Amino acid sequence: MYTPPTMRVSVIGSGYVGLVAGTCFADSGNDVICVDINEQKVAALKAGVIPIYEPGLEDLVKKNVREQRLSFTTDLASAVSQSQVVFIAVGTPEGESGDADLQYVLAAARDIGRALTGYTVVVDKSTVPVGTADLVRREIAAHTTHPFDVVSNPEFLKEGAALDDFLKPDRVVIGADSEQARALMGELYAPYVRTEHPIIFMDTRSAELTKYAANAMLATRISFMNDVAALCEKVGADVDMVRKGMGADKRIGYPFLFPGVGFGGSCFPKDVKALVATARDHGLELDLLRAVERTNERQKKLLVNKAVKHFGPDFSGKTFAVWGLAFKPKTDDMREAPSVEVIEGLLGKGAKVRAFDPVAMDAAKRVLGSRVTFAQHAYDALEGADGLFVVTEWNDFRHPDFERMKALLKSPVIFDGRNVYAPGKLRELGFTYFGIGRR
Repeated sequence: MYTPPTMRVSVIGSGYVGLVAGTCFADSGNDVICVDINEQKVAALKAGVIPIYEPGLEDLVKKNVREQRLSFTTDLASAVSQSQVVFIAVGTPEGESGDADLQYVLAAARDIGRALTGYTVVVDKSTVPVGTADLVRREIAAHTTHPFDVVSNPEFLKEGAALDDFLKPDRVVIGADSEQARALMGELYAPYVRTEHPIIFMDTRSAELTKYAANAMLATRISFMNDVAALCEKVGADVDMVRKGMGADKRIGYPFLFPGVGFGGSCFPKDVKALVATARDHGLELDLLRAVERTNERQKKLLVNKAVKHFGPDFSGKTFAVWGLAFKPKTDDMREAPSVEVIEGLLGKGAKVRAFDPVAMDAAKRVLGSRVTFAQHAYDALEGADGLFVVTEWNDFRHPDFERMKALLKSPVIFDGRNVYAPGKLRELGFTYFGIGRR
């Protein structure tokens, strides 16, 4: 059996993508240096303190640090000079017009160019718009005479399942314009595709667009189901039944057909906007994706609108419990989290909010501050509350003690933003229940 040789790899940026990628490459026997300009973050990582919540990541980081395959530094030049492959995994925040801000990517490219000592493959791992590889190539070339190749290798990591996604990928997409770069990247990724999941080689521009197109498609499925759920409420149908009937068609399938209070996180909202902006820069309007955005913004306001219909427009004197703050389960990520829109809507109408999340409490405090009371336990949030808003579908919330909930709530009203509960059962137990598209 062929075993790829150990490679020397650097990862510039130790955020979510960079830390997961670097750790997984190290766990396959490579020597990996993760670089970050934040001295406090690097010191924390060296001490075994992980800045993000991702199941299994902390143990894997500590294991590979202990085995001396994974290290952390602020010295980019030293790391690059030792590496055969250098990944750029820095942030690409949303710009003013919705396009991706490439200042950190190009700054990393400049510093990499200055540090090269021989042939190196430089890999765009950050989510970047079409044509970025060309910009990175020009930036590096302006600062070195050493040979190099630029590769596009988009990530497809789901927060909460990132390690499995990296170690057992559906596919690996590699955009490369030279055979030497393809061969090196193929060796690096060989351990992860032994179950015949493919490495798909293509040109850099196609690879860059693949990432955006994939996320935009998933976002479209979510918004489509949210539109269907809105229609279900108007005509007296049940979206869960519709979902089951649709998903049984093999051409459609079930993933990402769950209606709710909208998508959030660091990828879908930003990537849809970036794809729309890229198209506009080339004289093309992507009307479908603009509609996806509108539906998502509407959906984030839906639970509060349902509460207004039930309680009236003034929530003064009322307290509401919120279960779930992170944008999805198994993460502490609050970026574009629907919970923020829900809570802001409640506060704006005069209510007090008492919130709980199994993991994201500290992250939520940084976003929401002292305007919200954070409960120590899920049931603590319910005591004396006028209603419960379920915003994130953590497993912790799926099978609660409904009798205890009913006793704690001032009024037994549940606004279920993820259709976690069976409407009929809750009504039998004496709850007033509002779901998404449920009959």
